[in-house]
Amino acid sequence: MEKEFSVSLFTRTKNHMTLTKEGELFYQKASRLLKTINQTSSELTDIGKQVIPIRIGIPPLLSTIFFPDMLIEFQKQYPDIPVELFEYGSIRAAKLVQEDVLDLALVNMNFYEIDKLNSYKILSDKIIFCVSPEHHLADEKSITIEMLKDEPIMMYNTDSVQNSMFHKLFENAGIAPNIIMRASQLHTIRNFLKHNLGGACLYSLLLDTMPENIGIPISPTIEQEIGIVWQKGKYVNSRVEKFIAFTQDYAKRWLF
Repeated sequence: MEKEFSVSLFTRTKNHMTLTKEGELFYQKASRLLKTINQTSSELTDIGKQVIPIRIGIPPLLSTIFFPDMLIEFQKQYPDIPVELFEYGSIRAAKLVQEDVLDLALVNMNFYEIDKLNSYKILSDKIIFCVSPEHHLADEKSITIEMLKDEPIMMYNTDSVQNSMFHKLFENAGIAPNIIMRASQLHTIRNFLKHNLGGACLYSLLLDTMPENIGIPISPTIEQEIGIVWQKGKYVNSRVEKFIAFTQDYAKRWLF
């Protein structure tokens, strides 16, 4: 190549070679070219696998907030990209993303391994204590964790961020919570609330879907961040890239 272009790419000594200015220029251009070739190869491979659905993990309670409306809108824009949903708590869903079992997940982002993943925050919400109108705490303007001592409480499954968080809050307050059920489905919790069997700590956004219940603010406020996560350091195929971009746009247009 040096003879062909009449340039010197290396400075040669007895046991050592270094790049010349021309050699450094060629190296940079060749590196960019190889990167483009590899990316193009991956994209062409991806095109050949368009029928493979995007694998998305969703916690059941969050799916009530975002789906099916979000999925319907995505499929209107991208009818040729199939989506497969899997219900897991946020902790389990995030772990499966790291293991490449899922492409991405909608999660509560308040868990300690969030920095191991790429993420995009969709919104922030607050946790409230939901009860039936007949509950003895229904008229309270706000409650504290200490006020929940001995209260029958419905909790989330063990793979949820909220479950870990509330156990820590109760532990710090020196309280052994009176947990009567661990659930993942909102309709199950609603039925227990309907019969005034206890209370449940839920996202405030869920109250819109269950107007028959009372939402009591918790003091101090428990803020929660909700967003999507996907693998770090891994090629993201065009289908997943489109879903991520769509989610970012959807959040701006519909959720605020």
